[in-house]
Amino acid sequence: MIRISTIFIAICMVLVAASLGLVLYAVAGISGTESAIVALTALTFLILYNAVSMRLRDRSDVGGQIADLSRGTADLARQVAEFGRRLAAMEGRIASSNSTNSDRIQSVVGEINELGGLVRQLASTVSTHEDLLAGAAPAAAAAPAARPDLEAPIDLIAPLGERPVAPPLLPAAPPPPPARPAPAVQAQTAHPVQTANGRNQTQLLATLRNAIDENRIDIFLQPMVTLPQRKVRFYEAVTRVRDERDQLIAAEEFISIAEASGLIGRIDNMVMLRCVQVLRRLMVRNKDVGVFCNVAASTLGNSTTFAQCLDFLEANRALAPSLVLEFKQSTFRNLGPAESENLAALAQRGFRFSIDHVTDLRIEPRELADRGVRFIKVPATLLLDPRQASTSDIHPSDLSDLLGRFGIDLIAERIEGERAVVDLLDYDVRFGQGFLFAPPRPLRPEGASATGGASPNQAQDIQGSNGSAPLSQGATSAAPPAQRITGNAALARRI
Repeated sequence: MIRISTIFIAICMVLVAASLGLVLYAVAGISGTESAIVALTALTFLILYNAVSMRLRDRSDVGGQIADLSRGTADLARQVAEFGRRLAAMEGRIASSNSTNSDRIQSVVGEINELGGLVRQLASTVSTHEDLLAGAAPAAAAAPAARPDLEAPIDLIAPLGERPVAPPLLPAAPPPPPARPAPAVQAQTAHPVQTANGRNQTQLLATLRNAIDENRIDIFLQPMVTLPQRKVRFYEAVTRVRDERDQLIAAEEFISIAEASGLIGRIDNMVMLRCVQVLRRLMVRNKDVGVFCNVAASTLGNSTTFAQCLDFLEANRALAPSLVLEFKQSTFRNLGPAESENLAALAQRGFRFSIDHVTDLRIEPRELADRGVRFIKVPATLLLDPRQASTSDIHPSDLSDLLGRFGIDLIAERIEGERAVVDLLDYDVRFGQGFLFAPPRPLRPEGASATGGASPNQAQDIQGSNGSAPLSQGATSAAPPAQRITGNAALARRI
């Protein structure tokens, strides 16, 4: 839009040019044509002058604006340069700090590696010394000292999960034989009263029937401990049968006969009843403790017997998180339709399962987890056998991590030496069971005192532990004081 000042100037220029032509025409006597030409010429000069003057004024204004913009750009460039300098300084400080931290970490890692090597050497030396001490213990002095320790009853009144289980005393350990016997033979050697010497199958069957009718089925408990802390976490209920002379018969001797004669269902019912009673006594002081109860494959497949067991477990469904039902590996591999259905019924009621008697490491953890298996017990000798790395689908050292991804805990059983514990810690095994920690022991009567059935030395040992040790560790007064295996070598190796 044209400004008013421009219009006024244009009108003034026209008036000036017209006045000039009129003056020339009237005063000077010039003709009208010539005076009009002069007027137009004057108007043209005025227009050119106005245009040039306006262009110069606009140029000065634009020059001032460009100068202001240049100054603003210079200020912005100066600020950007300052920010760049500060950023460079900050990056230099961060790089210097990272370099310093990296050097410190490298030095600490080097020291830790050196310390780890020293600790491994210490663990190996301690383990060697323990083996030498165990081998040097005389058999004559070990026999009278081992019997009270193996038969020491478990006190369920004392808190069980608040302290580590003390391993067996060295003088109480039997001398190592030339060849390692089978687990069943070891159990019989540790418990000489549990053998069935002089009995044939007929006599043993009659003894078994009488024991069931007269309620002479006893429960022994063997603890399962955490590694490397060795704190009691679970107990396995081990079945023992007492004959007419109150001699104990191990489960390995009568299980096959009981299954063949159809008595295993009655035994499993009695064992479940005892396990529930024991678990209720244990949970008075420790809510985190659990009991493993063995169930035979024939019981799982017998509809009548299983219905009785299921009714009893349904009535005690509140104990399902702490009562673990244990089956053999062969049972899970040979499940039929009836067994699978019964197993699913137990899983629906919240009961968890465990697998023992593992003979190989061909395990499908996903399938087992879907069936409700939460524990797998593998013999320590099988885990540490170098041949398993080539015959199984997974290396034994990776088995614990693989099972853990599916919510299954690996338990190493039949642990008999400190060296095995050290090696198992490298495999990330978190639970252990075996004669190294404690053998199966009978229950202390519910009304008995903490030192009522122990020898004076055992009572003094219990009192020294503030009355909280469920597994008595003592020796006779004639036996010299023995060194206790504390497992520091295993703990140091794990670090």
